[in-house]
Amino acid sequence: MNKEIREKIVTVCDEKISKKGENVGLSFYAFFANKNNNPTLLMEVATWWIMTHKLDHFEKATKIKKMILEGV
Repeated sequence: MNKEIREKIVTVCDEKISKKGENVGLSFYAFFANKNNNPTLLMEVATWWIMTHKLDHFEKATKIKKMILEGV
């Protein structure tokens, strides 16, 4: 994934954690607007989430942030 989406994922995770606490869960849809204005990027993140890492639909924001920061 490109640098911009990785930064956005970390930002969204930080926002969710600060608002709802360390146990907050999210799906990969949390990183996108309710419009499908970049289907290629959406599929790239979905592939990373579902196919590459076989993550559940909802995962803890802390886990996702850690994975992104570690470059997983």
